[in-house]
Amino acid sequence: MEQNKRQDQELADIRYVPNEGGPTLGYSASSGVGIIYRDGLAFKDLSRSGELEPYEDWRLSPEERAQDLASKMSVEQIAGLMLYSSHQAVPGVLGWNPAAYRGKSFAESGADPYDLSDQQREFISRDHIRHVLVTKVDSPEVAAKWSNLLQSYAESLPLGIPVNNSSDPRHGLDASAEFKVGGGKQVSVWPESLGLAATFDPDIAQKFGEVASQEYRALGLTTALSPQVDIATDPRWFRFGMTFGEDPRLAADMARAYIDGFQTSSGGAVIADGWGYDSVNAMVKHWPGGGSGEAGRDAHFGYGKYAVYPGNNFDEHLIPFTEGAFRLSGGTGKASAVMPYYTISYEQDKKNGENVGNSYSSYIVNDLLREGTGYDGVVCTDWGITSDEPRDISKLFPGGRCWGVEEGYTVAQRHYKLLMAGVDQFGGNDQAGPVVEAYRIGVEEHGETWMRNRFEQSAVRLLKNMFRLGLFENPYLRVEETCAKAGCDEFVQAGLEAQMKSLVLLKNEGGTLPLQRGKKVYIPKRALPPGTSWLGMPTPAVNGYPVNLDVVKSYFEVTERPEEADYGLVFIESPHSTMGYSKADAEAGGTGYVPISLQYGPYTAEHARTASMAKDPRELRDRSYQGKTVTVANAGDLEMVLDTRRLMEGKPVIVALLLSNPAVVGEFESSASAIVAHFGAEVRAVMELLTGAAEPSGLLPFQMPAHMKTVEEQCEDVPHDMEVYVDSAGHAYDFAFGLNWSGVIRDARTAKYAKG
Repeated sequence: MEQNKRQDQELADIRYVPNEGGPTLGYSASSGVGIIYRDGLAFKDLSRSGELEPYEDWRLSPEERAQDLASKMSVEQIAGLMLYSSHQAVPGVLGWNPAAYRGKSFAESGADPYDLSDQQREFISRDHIRHVLVTKVDSPEVAAKWSNLLQSYAESLPLGIPVNNSSDPRHGLDASAEFKVGGGKQVSVWPESLGLAATFDPDIAQKFGEVASQEYRALGLTTALSPQVDIATDPRWFRFGMTFGEDPRLAADMARAYIDGFQTSSGGAVIADGWGYDSVNAMVKHWPGGGSGEAGRDAHFGYGKYAVYPGNNFDEHLIPFTEGAFRLSGGTGKASAVMPYYTISYEQDKKNGENVGNSYSSYIVNDLLREGTGYDGVVCTDWGITSDEPRDISKLFPGGRCWGVEEGYTVAQRHYKLLMAGVDQFGGNDQAGPVVEAYRIGVEEHGETWMRNRFEQSAVRLLKNMFRLGLFENPYLRVEETCAKAGCDEFVQAGLEAQMKSLVLLKNEGGTLPLQRGKKVYIPKRALPPGTSWLGMPTPAVNGYPVNLDVVKSYFEVTERPEEADYGLVFIESPHSTMGYSKADAEAGGTGYVPISLQYGPYTAEHARTASMAKDPRELRDRSYQGKTVTVANAGDLEMVLDTRRLMEGKPVIVALLLSNPAVVGEFESSASAIVAHFGAEVRAVMELLTGAAEPSGLLPFQMPAHMKTVEEQCEDVPHDMEVYVDSAGHAYDFAFGLNWSGVIRDARTAKYAKG
């Protein structure tokens, strides 16, 4: 087909020019960019001027090059540079914003999966976007080809500015599942951030960063929208599992190591100051901490917009940033970018008295972040905060999360307020028009020179992060190298070893574990009702085995008859509760606010606050849910354990518990002979531990509550303030607790981090 020939030609037209003692240049012959030779060295003529411009001279510092390029860019081009695209799937048929090719859907058009969509070409050319968020892709091969086509197209446009592709976490199985590469295990699998924290070993987090950065670069990704270092001080928060837990010191140490792993290049890959061709920018989030949402609610939604501080503990939430992300051990010094959270840090603005979303707050960004810590990197908003709020408070889409500036501001005025607060970039925005309009507002208030300087200030910050990675010299990928590196055996094995070190043995009654291989096991099937994801997407009913039986069968003989089994093996997850709001309750005349439960059985909030802390001037209803009852979606997990205990008639029952939040395990602990907690581990890793091929070494990176009363009575902003569960062996499931084959783990890690 003519289309395929054109694409193959574009892909084949990537050419490479080596420099002795300098970088190898990569350029697309079809882009119109040529090569300039000076002093026996080669440089890309990105401007097509025939002269060596300072921004094209790789001998200069990233700062000098960024300043030169920023001065050459139009207001419209800088406005586009300030945008971070909405979520892009490759091909577009995988996304929740389906894309088109030549006016038709991908399925109808016959486009190759790596083809650029109409929308992508438009926002690159018309809106000048150069920061793109990538979600799912078909395969590493497709990722590489798509990236090359995108870079070739960007290179063909004025000034030849490359694209900085980025990704949310994509190496885990649970919390980050929606961001993974599509089509199977095509990158290595590692524990979620909570699992990395459970190792209590920053070296493992750094190793993850080193591996993940190589796989990112192989896929054409140069910025990681991670790590999420919020200290998870409220156990009900749905993003708990994406953090390093509730302890600020542990989170700081893990953040520092993680970012060093991602950002640091070595050897011949270094360009300057630890940055180089193997580096990936880390965008640390969420300043100044989003883990203290009132009653555990989340600020993606209007009903969760407020972070509260009943324990007056705001400053402790800054520690993972100030002592971790901004105090790296490697040469890059600090995380290259920071993302504030959606939340309104209620009543924390000590200067202006504003209750606005953190990105909108000059106190939070300019005073605390810029001046207070000396941070001069990129500040990027979380996604979609400039659009008008949704009409339906229970929905994520359509609409934005403009908390605190819902009324009295146009979209352009919101952009302007963000710029004045110290923000450089707008997450999830594909249109440059409102940013250009914000520029005009600034010109009217401050004059052309002042506003141009403000724009160039942000442009320099953004461009430095691209120059430091060598993107201007060579943004292109060799497809065969991508396929060889992404998900290679070495990386897969390193991920598996990290998974095994993240598993936490909570209970081992009478030395039940390790189990003898080859014995018969009974695994109950798991049933879940249909529901909706937090994104509002429908989820189907589930009724089947919760694990891959083929993997289990390589360790045990699986039987459906519990009376024949030597062991019962039950796979469950932490309770899947509400997000703290019920549209049905509101439609029935209630306030809509309901509890978030961490127990499996029905929960009535007898001990909840009688009145909410945060007072929304736009809402007359109080947000208390005292006395209301909820039942979690996976209440059947409890019945699975209890039924298996009964069916096994005294034979050992082992529970493998996937934790994305703390759970009230007292409902089933006495029915389990052994409990192994994990945070997104492959079945093989769990099997290796159960059979003794690996000894458990993980520790709880948070407290497990004794009951929901202590959850309601703890302060949302304070870590380590719950009554913890004590099991039938007398073990307290506290922060830094874990067992090995010899008993309670007491080592250098517990000596450093454990409380008391």
